[in-house]
Amino acid sequence: MVCAEVSAEFLNFSKAAGNDLSTPRPEYGFVGLSPGDRWCLCAARWEEARRAGFAPPVLLEATHEAALEICTLDDLMAHAVDAPA
Repeated sequence: MVCAEVSAEFLNFSKAAGNDLSTPRPEYGFVGLSPGDRWCLCAARWEEARRAGFAPPVLLEATHEAALEICTLDDLMAHAVDAPA
């Protein structure tokens, strides 16, 4: 899992790819995401968005190390909002 701060661009990309994260789904207790919200994404979806140019910023401290099986540390760090100095 990649902990991300979703952007409007990512939400639009995800919706177009068949995973609408912005529309509320009250029957599932899901209020929908807005730009700036933080959400855990499967690493494959984040990587797909990165390759398409729509990767949202990453919170490294909250991202599971298993994400490294799909994403490179360099790519995650390049998008990190909490990258070490």
